[in-house]
Amino acid sequence: METKIWKNTELEPAVKALQKGQLVSFPTETVYGLGANAFNEKAVSKVYAAKGRPSDNPLIVHVSRPETVQTYAQVDARAQKLMDTFWPGPLTIILPIQAGKLSALVTGGLQTVASRMPDNDLTRALIDQVGSPLVGPSANTSGKPSPTIANHVYHDLHGKIAGVLDDGATKIGVESTVIDLSTPQAAILRPGKITAEQIEAILGESVDTSEHHVSADEAPKAPGMKYRHYAPDKTVYMVKEADWTKAIIWAQSQLEPVGLMLSDQMIEAHHLAGMDFVWPLGPDGTTAAAKLFAGLRNFDDQKNVKMILVAEMPLQPENAAYNNRLAKASGQQYFDAQEMMDF
Repeated sequence: METKIWKNTELEPAVKALQKGQLVSFPTETVYGLGANAFNEKAVSKVYAAKGRPSDNPLIVHVSRPETVQTYAQVDARAQKLMDTFWPGPLTIILPIQAGKLSALVTGGLQTVASRMPDNDLTRALIDQVGSPLVGPSANTSGKPSPTIANHVYHDLHGKIAGVLDDGATKIGVESTVIDLSTPQAAILRPGKITAEQIEAILGESVDTSEHHVSADEAPKAPGMKYRHYAPDKTVYMVKEADWTKAIIWAQSQLEPVGLMLSDQMIEAHHLAGMDFVWPLGPDGTTAAAKLFAGLRNFDDQKNVKMILVAEMPLQPENAAYNNRLAKASGQQYFDAQEMMDF
């Protein structure tokens, strides 16, 4: 099919396509999502096919108003507090489902469902006019870096979806925090912009932040827990701040270009401003998160680039989402000058 890119003033064709059971990518404050009517099982099945996504990987349901969640999930007092505080915003809440209200394709066969209300006026208007919540995994080929501009979506999914609703670059750049409230102790299953400390302040209780591992025969409760995610085809290495001098010397000695993704301060310190194969991550972890996936995609599309070296951010709560996505993109590999001499 022909995939259209609609301007943010062209809401009507996107609404009609979704009402017909077609797929439409929509903007959020985190990344672009791949939308289908959450109550249309046939449309939801197209999401898995378009992305090449495993069928046991649950989808996040996007709503335009908090009360919609009560029509298909069991909303408790904890969930209501978080909705009142953080919605619309980058927080996904996992709750027990109401029996028979959602297809197993949406929940990955689980008795829980993940929901969020995006902080994007255009997308909330889209959901309102469609008249149904939308499933919305990231609008990319499964496992690859998530899309932060409409052209990223078109690159991965043109010919597979009806269109992309273009609202410019996303503000946050990494996916939402996922909090599981289906268990006695709330647990973060995926870090995002909203930190555990912020959630604990609202709930008045501790939140489990330990890394949750999923076995091969176990269905994940949230995206990003089980399968390869956020990774380009090129090899990616994380670089600690203390190792950048060695990393730059090594990269500049290679016969084929190496992509370098690092902070503005490090670029200035090493006199790399304006040089080819350098992607600025900005001054801090917030800007780095917004620029991470675009940078990975940029170097992945350059055939002559052999490898990508990316700065790890300081190990602080506000950088947890960035470092989590980078660790997954790199397979948790760090640059080691001694080991790289034999590369």
